Amino acid sequence: MSYGLTLLIVAFGGAVGAITRFQITNWFNGWFGNSFPYATLTVNVVGCFIMGLLVAALNTGTLISPHWRPLIAVGFLGALTTFSTFSFDTLALFTQGFWLRAAMNVILNLVLCMIAVAAGYALLSRGSMPG
Repeated sequence: MSYGLTLLIVAFGGAVGAITRFQITNWFNGWFGNSFPYATLTVNVVGCFIMGLLVAALNTGTLISPHWRPLIAVGFLGALTTFSTFSFDTLALFTQGFWLRAAMNVILNLVLCMIAVAAGYALLSRGSMPG
């Protein structure tokens, strides 16, 4: 695959990921308000689960070709899960005096996202983690 085509694939995946993130944020803010960054937590956990699935699928070679990596991992997941948004949300909670919410956001994102990656990987690889 040419470099130019790969860039277009990444851009397309990024556009879809950004639109998905925007829509999820709108839905969650409508449902739950914005007192806690539920949308950021959700996209991070779901994105980590998808990353686990993708890595397992690529490592086992059972479901997809490595050519899908730029579309899914770099483009879509890169735009969908944004650690910078997580960091900003946490800092905003902290500076507004919501220390417990800020700490809960850090703990939930780290723990749930690691579990999601492991679950996604385990679901498809049926084996031990890579490394």
